[in-house]
Amino acid sequence: MIRDVPIRTDFHLADYQYEIIMKSIADFESELDDNQEIAIMLASFGQSILMRATDIGYSNPSLIHFYGYVNGQKSELIQHVSQLSFLLTAVQKTDSDRPARRIGFTINESEDD
Repeated sequence: MIRDVPIRTDFHLADYQYEIIMKSIADFESELDDNQEIAIMLASFGQSILMRATDIGYSNPSLIHFYGYVNGQKSELIQHVSQLSFLLTAVQKTDSDRPARRIGFTINESEDD
């Protein structure tokens, strides 16, 4: 007889850290108004850098990927899970004609846009 074996969570892998980050972002975004979006303040480059994050991903076993824009330039930050340190901050949305962008949630737009 084959039994279902419970899947063990490895709390050290990037996918688990990703889930924690996404939960934290969702909680933070729930407090924003319709004119605010989330940005990530990075402080590990000898200066503070503001990234308007558009997506977050991971590569097991240990990398988290942050995608977005820095100074209007498409950017990707790849960071080891042991070095994660960033500030979630609210910024005014860049396009007043569109709904505020939320990380990890896709806004369905009609094809006529």
